[in-house]
Amino acid sequence: MTTKRCVIIGGADINNYDYIRTSFTKDDFFIFCDSGLKHLEGLQVMPSLIVGDFDSHENPHMDVETIVLPCEKDDTDTVYAVKEAIKRGFHDFLIIGVIGARLDHTLGNVSILLYLDSLGLKGTIIDDYSDMEIVSAQPVYISDQYPYFSLLNITGRAKGITIIDAKYPLDNAEITCEYQYGISNEVLPGKQAMVSVSDGKLLLIKDR
Repeated sequence: MTTKRCVIIGGADINNYDYIRTSFTKDDFFIFCDSGLKHLEGLQVMPSLIVGDFDSHENPHMDVETIVLPCEKDDTDTVYAVKEAIKRGFHDFLIIGVIGARLDHTLGNVSILLYLDSLGLKGTIIDDYSDMEIVSAQPVYISDQYPYFSLLNITGRAKGITIIDAKYPLDNAEITCEYQYGISNEVLPGKQAMVSVSDGKLLLIKDR
């Protein structure tokens, strides 16, 4: 299994390229998915791999490994890219350009974090406003650099939730899909909040 991180770029709008670029490392493996290719100039990186059915962006025919997919398929281009990267041994994923105007695509892309977590792999989604990850077996720590953070139950089961060093702490609590009260919490100044869940999973959204 490779120690490199895989960065997957989708076709949703990105406005804050400067911030996104600060998240890259020199060893990242970049997969551009179809219309994610529109971000080439803004991200200022070269693809390591291109995948797509090219229904929303022309195949650039670059001197880069390219996987051309059929238009009719179960997996979106982004999901295919994730599965292909897993086959190649990646276990750490940064996913960008996947939160946008299409709510169906957005929710489908967020579910990729659950898929990765179910395989014991690490995944983070970054958009123009926030960083997202799954809280499950291991506690997650949140720096006070984030003005707000929210916890959402998106799987139907999230019990034994503990939050410490935050404005609204919890101890062995439950958040249900029907009552999402874990919105807009705040890390205490100078502290590092900790979130854990003993049964189930939570979507953690750290607002910048």
